[in-house]
Amino acid sequence: MNHTCTSLILAGSLLVAGQAMADDLFQWQNNSLTYLYGKDFQVNPRIQQTVTFEHADAWKYGDNFFFLDRIFYNGQDDSQSGPNTYYGEFSPRLSFGKIFDQKLELGPIKDVLLAMTYEFGEGDNESYLIGPGFDLAIPGFDYFQLNFYNRQTEGPRAGDNVWQITPVWAYTVPVGSSDILIDGFIDWVVDNDSNSKGTYHANLHINPQIKYDLGKALKLGAKQLYVGVEYDYWKNKYGIEDSDGFKTNQSNTSFLLKYHF
Repeated sequence: MNHTCTSLILAGSLLVAGQAMADDLFQWQNNSLTYLYGKDFQVNPRIQQTVTFEHADAWKYGDNFFFLDRIFYNGQDDSQSGPNTYYGEFSPRLSFGKIFDQKLELGPIKDVLLAMTYEFGEGDNESYLIGPGFDLAIPGFDYFQLNFYNRQTEGPRAGDNVWQITPVWAYTVPVGSSDILIDGFIDWVVDNDSNSKGTYHANLHINPQIKYDLGKALKLGAKQLYVGVEYDYWKNKYGIEDSDGFKTNQSNTSFLLKYHF
């Protein structure tokens, strides 16, 4: 999928979503702000503070997810971006079940979708992803998505025609008068080492959050205020191969405070 074609698909999804909201086809939305503090990052400065805005919604023909990170390096300078930087992703999905008004169910599969993601950051740092997505019904989980993407990475670590597998999940565990929410994602880029450019290597990024519903415990409102940790494991971070001379395998735990509105 070339750059222009993927951009047109993403733009079309945004346009249709905007028309849907104007026609009262908007179903639900959720927004949040998160603060993270961690001290064991690789490639970039070791200590980082991040403020993240997230938006999720569903509409008549699919769903959307967007986040934007503002990352601060605790007074240190990154060699590429200085004392702070930004990174974001926009992930629209179009539901074939909703579009054709049919139940596309088989075993644990509850819907089949066209999944897309646009990744962007400071400098020449963009990726375009497209492929099939599935909503799964797995006992105990609040939701479970499984998306398969064909990935095109632009910039200095370019890579074409490689595949990424991305499960996304949430699981709630009742604890006393409140709950613990375990949610997150895995990005597994499975075959980049065989691409002709050879600059963006296969990598595995595991990113769960474990959060206590503090708002519910304090009777301020459920699913609004969370405190907890985010664990970030990234083998070959940014697709840069780990070596003795340059460590790119990351294992970091960050303190987390999250507010939904």
